[in-house]
Amino acid sequence: MTNAFQVPHIAAAQLPALLQRMPKAELHIHIEGSLEPEMIFALAERNGVTLPYDSVDALRRAYEFTDLQSFLDIYYAGASVLLTEQDFYDMARAYLDRAVADNVVRAEIFFDPQTHTERGVSIETVINGLHRACVDAEREQGISSALILCFLRHLSEEAALDTLEAALPFRDKFLGVGLDSSEVGHPPEKFARVFDRARALYLHLVAHAGEEGPPAYIWSALDTLGVERIDHGVQAVHDAALMQRLARERIALTVCPLSNEKLCVFPSLADHNIKELLDAGLAVTVNSDDPAYFGGYVNQNFTRLFEAVPELNAQDAYQLALNSIEASFASSADKQRWSEQLRACFTAP
Repeated sequence: MTNAFQVPHIAAAQLPALLQRMPKAELHIHIEGSLEPEMIFALAERNGVTLPYDSVDALRRAYEFTDLQSFLDIYYAGASVLLTEQDFYDMARAYLDRAVADNVVRAEIFFDPQTHTERGVSIETVINGLHRACVDAEREQGISSALILCFLRHLSEEAALDTLEAALPFRDKFLGVGLDSSEVGHPPEKFARVFDRARALYLHLVAHAGEEGPPAYIWSALDTLGVERIDHGVQAVHDAALMQRLARERIALTVCPLSNEKLCVFPSLADHNIKELLDAGLAVTVNSDDPAYFGGYVNQNFTRLFEAVPELNAQDAYQLALNSIEASFASSADKQRWSEQLRACFTAP
């Protein structure tokens, strides 16, 4: 249910600071995509890994993508430096530090175990390093976080089933499963059995759909996989019946503006359809996706989006942040507390 709270008048000049300090949840962050070039080189040196780039600047210059696949190619190369539990801890802790600075109160973090197990890194190493970072960040900085294990959709469903089974000894350290990687040509129904298995284990279910793929992929993610959230989902605007369903059922879309621009889903941020989605009553949220590669963490996504789309206003900012809190898998008590903090932020800007 949408919130009836009406934001008092806030001058346009005040809005950037408000976007920065308002409490928010981040629901679409690939932890491997938070590896900054500086950390990639530091971990490469620590682990004796040779990179095909001679400097941090050379690697950063390579971050020019024309589509999802051209990004994924360099993304997997960057992940090759992650070998030990401490590597995964350091990566996750660096992201969580940034999230705290952006006033993120809840982070639900995607990780791709297959990217690492295929290189001989154990799933125990991956999960324990990430989980330990989440525990320490909550204890020391107060940020709530949780892990979502994602399957690589360009690989087989059998590989996904094997990955889920291998992760079950660590079931208490992740709360859900997702589906990511190359979307086109790999429809959600390809993974029906593994999502059925995850549902039987009472895991939360999410999936990437409708980033580059058609609205049919969103229908399939909902009806075949039974997901609770759609990651991306911006192609929903091409199907009126789907738009009505998403609004009626309050299925959250975890939209990633800078990612959409960088991967040419939209020609520019000014062309983004997030205002259309909001005005249609959809539970849209703003997220960073792979911030090290796409040019910004969550607050940069908010500020640059609002600069590029002047139709977005303070009421929209409030709704986007509220949507993120309500769509999280946190406890009802936490969501209520954060929602009250958000309202207070807007009543005393």
